[in-house]
Amino acid sequence: MTAVDDASHHAERLIERLAASGHLKDAYVREAFRDVPRHRFIPHVALACPNDREAHLIDRDGDPRAWWNAVYDDAPIITQLDDGAVDLDTGNGDYTSSCSAPSTVASLLELADLDRDHRVLEIGTGTGWTAALTSHIVGESNVVSIEVDSDVAKQAASNLAAAGYAPKLLVGDGATLHPDGAPFDRVHATCAVSTVPYEWIAQARPGGTVVTPYSPGFGYSHELRLVVKPDGTAIGRFPGFASYMLLRSQRRSGLVSGRRWAEHDITRSTTRTDPRTIAHAPAGADLAMFALTRAHTRTEADADGFTLWVLDPDDADRWTAVTHRPDHDEYEVQQAGNRHLWEEVTSAYFTWVDWGQPDRDRFGMTVAPDGDHLWLDRPGNIISSHH
Repeated sequence: MTAVDDASHHAERLIERLAASGHLKDAYVREAFRDVPRHRFIPHVALACPNDREAHLIDRDGDPRAWWNAVYDDAPIITQLDDGAVDLDTGNGDYTSSCSAPSTVASLLELADLDRDHRVLEIGTGTGWTAALTSHIVGESNVVSIEVDSDVAKQAASNLAAAGYAPKLLVGDGATLHPDGAPFDRVHATCAVSTVPYEWIAQARPGGTVVTPYSPGFGYSHELRLVVKPDGTAIGRFPGFASYMLLRSQRRSGLVSGRRWAEHDITRSTTRTDPRTIAHAPAGADLAMFALTRAHTRTEADADGFTLWVLDPDDADRWTAVTHRPDHDEYEVQQAGNRHLWEEVTSAYFTWVDWGQPDRDRFGMTVAPDGDHLWLDRPGNIISSHH
């Protein structure tokens, strides 16, 4: 079997697995996955992130079988750590650029509902694979892709050229840059946002769509598909799950303040509500709790259990930590600052229960020049606004 045949074999097996799991229903996307093989956009040395085990280094020269298997697995491949400040072979650092898992790439492309000759603005070139897939569907002359990292953009340009595609590539902040080519039929983000930049809405034509991962900072992240209206607003829902790195200009800073807290400044109490109720809540509950509190969360595991942090994104000195321990009837609550975050979050959770525990797809968002508005069931039923 030649190298080309072997690559085709890997690609076909991936396509079959994705189709079996409900992806690649769109004929254009399926054809693009076949004709734009993923391996052309993966460096010889990278970090594979399979779902069933820890991230590990893959090296095409050192272990080609492992490299090929990882590249055609349905999992992300990390291509940069700490904005390039840390070498990949150390494996230590924050993930800052990747080739996303094929199933998530396929899902967002299908949500975008691309057609021949659509003009597409892509936010986040990354390795260039999604730009190539999009170019294959709509034509490379119709694709503008923006990457904030100049080194990542340079490698993407090389990958795209080697694969035979030449979309227009720009370096800059995709949240603010206004490239030539507007109005676009589609705006497709390959990075998550906590706030949808209105610039994306302004650059799309009426009837156009904006597709982006949405990561508000509370529990799950979500797919968001918006349709742009003639009045300059955009409206849409959260059809599914999507986990992506945040747009760099929207990265979240330190979760709690660095200053030392005196013991008397921390309020201690207990709760009968298991913190797992909040930390492991369904996606619909996450959207409701975020909408009603605008708080952020994170968890920290330890040998005995875990701690759920509830954080005020506007004030690093206001936070709550709730510690879970097995076989306990009550759980310790520590609070700093003058905001009762645990009470707010649990109240929001039980409000979601009173609403009938709506799933994620019953929630939606309207994006307007004055900010975004989260709603339940219909656009008029706004539960939260952010300006």
